[in-house]
Amino acid sequence: MPDKKKIVSADDGNPFGTLVNLWPYMWPTGRADLKARVLWATFFLILAKLVLLSVPYFFKWATDALNGKLDMAGILPAFLLGAVVLVIAYNFTRILQVGLNQLRDALFASVGQHAVRQLAHKTFVHMHQLSLRFHLERKTGGLSRIIERGTKGIETIVRFTILNSVPTLIEFILTAIIFWAAYGFAYLAVTAVTVAAYIWFTIKASDWRISIRRTMNDSDTDANTKAIDSLLNFETVKYFGNEEMEAKRFDGSMARYEKAATQVWTSLGWLNFGQGVIFGLGQAVIMIMSAMAVQRGEQTIGDFVFVNALLMQLSVPLNFIGFVYREIRQGLTDIEQMFELLEVEAEVVDKADAKPLALNALSPQKGAIAFKDVRFSYDPQRPILKGISFEVPAGKTVAIVGPSGAGKSTISRLLYRFYDIQDGSITIDGQDVRDVTQTSLRAAIGMVPQDTVLFNDTVAYNIRYGRPGATETELQAAAEIAQIDTFIKQLPDGYETKVGERGLKLSGGEKQRVAIARTVLKAPPILILDEATSALDTTTEHEIQSALDKVSENRTTLVIAHRLSTVIGADEIIVLRAGEIAERGTHSGLLAENGLYASMWNRQREATQAEEHLRQVRESDDLGVVTRGAPAAE
Repeated sequence: MPDKKKIVSADDGNPFGTLVNLWPYMWPTGRADLKARVLWATFFLILAKLVLLSVPYFFKWATDALNGKLDMAGILPAFLLGAVVLVIAYNFTRILQVGLNQLRDALFASVGQHAVRQLAHKTFVHMHQLSLRFHLERKTGGLSRIIERGTKGIETIVRFTILNSVPTLIEFILTAIIFWAAYGFAYLAVTAVTVAAYIWFTIKASDWRISIRRTMNDSDTDANTKAIDSLLNFETVKYFGNEEMEAKRFDGSMARYEKAATQVWTSLGWLNFGQGVIFGLGQAVIMIMSAMAVQRGEQTIGDFVFVNALLMQLSVPLNFIGFVYREIRQGLTDIEQMFELLEVEAEVVDKADAKPLALNALSPQKGAIAFKDVRFSYDPQRPILKGISFEVPAGKTVAIVGPSGAGKSTISRLLYRFYDIQDGSITIDGQDVRDVTQTSLRAAIGMVPQDTVLFNDTVAYNIRYGRPGATETELQAAAEIAQIDTFIKQLPDGYETKVGERGLKLSGGEKQRVAIARTVLKAPPILILDEATSALDTTTEHEIQSALDKVSENRTTLVIAHRLSTVIGADEIIVLRAGEIAERGTHSGLLAENGLYASMWNRQREATQAEEHLRQVRESDDLGVVTRGAPAAE
């Protein structure tokens, strides 16, 4: 597989760079079997071209034999000069040529598909290697469309570049030699001018069509992006009744696509017409020259037929040259964006001497975390963390709380090394996260996020995602710890029940339990709970919190929380404000300080009391007993 550093720029107007990037897939390293297929396919194609060039000769000889003008007695035996035998030979060579072409296609099929698979795989892997910033700034629908079109264009380019360009050039040369040797320079000159004009016109017209196709592709990508984005937010669209607005946005992109696609087909008609005019004029000139030579007795009727047949045969590769050029250029347009994706370098990369994270083997409690004077910003003009320092001792629980926008979730992203910090250090058991491999770092951390997004697969698949090799017994044990085993067994298909797109068939609490179960299955020494219960109702929150408490036992746990009631038992609570540590201590100690934490606690407590009072009012209304009045302030 080619090295990323060897990728040549694939900017617009540089098809050479794209072809250079494609070459390793056309001629794959370490695959002698595929290289042999390429060579054999090329051999059979050239052989087919040679056989094809013999077809007009048999046509000429058969015509002269029927006309009594065939004079080859000193060259071929008499029994081979009969019209019937020559007609049979004529048709046999045509059949042989078709068979050789089909053999070529059969040999090359696996080469083209292997190239598609390898480049698609490389692009997919590269997408997962790119930074979180890249994926947050790009739309998934647009990326998927680029990859889809690119993979379709690969086979076209690989196939036509290797197996058609050189053999077709050989056919042009052989045809020109035949005209020159058999009929003189005038025939060669007319043929050369016709071919040159045909190719020039084809290239110019195709370049014009490529610009239209780029517009069509951009509109197609935009429409696909809007469609996927709208469908992924199906519920939001329904909440606000904006179906018509979404349809108009989608139709606007499709209208631009319709206009460009119409221009593509219209321009194809003009291209074909121009090609027909050029070739028709060249053919007319040569046919007139041959007809006049027949009248002068310099050529036979067989020669006239031969010239016409050779020209008609020449029209096939000429038309094919136009087709090949158009397909290659259109294929280049389709895949140039894919190569641009491959040119994007990952923002976070392992050092050349990075080693796997080594956790403290002498202690049953591993994964001590230390942030030391950490500074970070997504945008240089807007600092997020301003020199924060704290530690999470091995096996202990530290909570990060604070107002929205204080930088709480950024801390978990930095610990996972989705971004690199600008200053300071983050260490685990004394090892800077920038000095260890990302794979080993992330293998040591388990995450239960606020918004769990599940794969559109079974419950079992989503839980087992934490450790793909886990047994069925281990899977169910993890589900029991997450308190979801009973619920799963009540589903129609149990653990094999599909959860739907993004897990939408499950409730928020059920999705959180699945997330907890797969984290349990992963069994990481470090656990991050990133507002894992903030989107849940109070009852579900208490149930989920009970499961989380079990999971975090004897694990180094970093809790990022909005609801302060979930962090009362933390060994230390760190209060962030505007990217700085405003307060730190235990729950009781921070309340005693009567600072920011105490203020947040009191506001949340009042909100909880108001919610409880409202619940009681609704229950009383349902029973026919109406009570009003706010709860007494405490």
